[in-house]
Amino acid sequence: MSNSKESQPEVVQLCFENINGSCIQTPYSPGPRVILYLDFSSGVLLAVLGNLLVMISILHFKQLHSPANFLIASLACADFLVGATVMPFSMVRSVESCWYFGESFCKLHSSFDMSFCYSSIFHLCFISIDRYIAVTDPLGYPTKFTLPVSGICITFSWLLTITFSFSLLYTGVNDDGLEELVSALTCVGGCQIAMNQTWVLVDFFLFFIPTLVMVTLYCKIFLVAKQQARKIESMNSKTESSSESYKARVSKRERKAAKTLGIAGIAFLISWFPYFIESIIDAFLGFIIPTYIFEILVWFTYYNSAVNPLIYAFFYPWFRRAIKMIVTGKVFRGHSSTTYLFSEQIKVLDKEQS
Repeated sequence: MSNSKESQPEVVQLCFENINGSCIQTPYSPGPRVILYLDFSSGVLLAVLGNLLVMISILHFKQLHSPANFLIASLACADFLVGATVMPFSMVRSVESCWYFGESFCKLHSSFDMSFCYSSIFHLCFISIDRYIAVTDPLGYPTKFTLPVSGICITFSWLLTITFSFSLLYTGVNDDGLEELVSALTCVGGCQIAMNQTWVLVDFFLFFIPTLVMVTLYCKIFLVAKQQARKIESMNSKTESSSESYKARVSKRERKAAKTLGIAGIAFLISWFPYFIESIIDAFLGFIIPTYIFEILVWFTYYNSAVNPLIYAFFYPWFRRAIKMIVTGKVFRGHSSTTYLFSEQIKVLDKEQS
């Protein structure tokens, strides 16, 4: 009897038990499943609530209405949409190893995923250009990077990426030449988008070129920032006028903003680079990399959407003050939108009141 039991095949679990051609399900045991849901859910909440706080802060407080901050708010919008429209469904797919939301929504979900990814990298690229001008030419900056220029950058970042992503996936050119592979792997309850070698390379260069611009500009920014810091130190040792002191404070603030946004750019690069490398390797080696590695790298990229608000909260005192006012409900008071948030202005007001 024991031998006959040992010879019985294991029961295969399917995503849809009563549907022919259903994908095979490889579920986690209850313990790991609960841990994964809690982990992924925390990432979703952080991406949604954190980026919502960034957008509310910049849009509510008039002092934060600047071309650079509108770019940051638009970037936060892209990260917010990742948390609200992409991560929850990917969470179910990753934990349950099945896609329960239909083939049509699979394509829409993948299009959203790709659109918001490229939108983020183009936003970060334009933000690096903004910081470069602000640090290297502080006097000419207000006339060079204006609200209309910021609006053009935001519009370009959204329109180009959405048009490209939806056109690519809805025309089906992404899997040209992979028809046999796609047919063999297609099953009910799966949601994996195949990319042929040509479009994988196009995707990579759409990621790599803005990233290269961003890295190059931030390297130049930090070199200029060092030179400016030395000049300010030499000025501090001499008698300086109040206007020179104000310029020094503004210059310091611009450099700090550049440093903070540079860290956000580096975090994006670290999060997304392994995913694009895996995509290229997989496409050129015949899609042999296991699905679980893909899922790990995808979630690594998703968590980037939750990281940026933490970076702002850690490095920006004005953001912490804005969060405190939003959470405590002070934003609903009259004239709260005119509240001063920058440290130097708060110190001046305190001196005047004392």
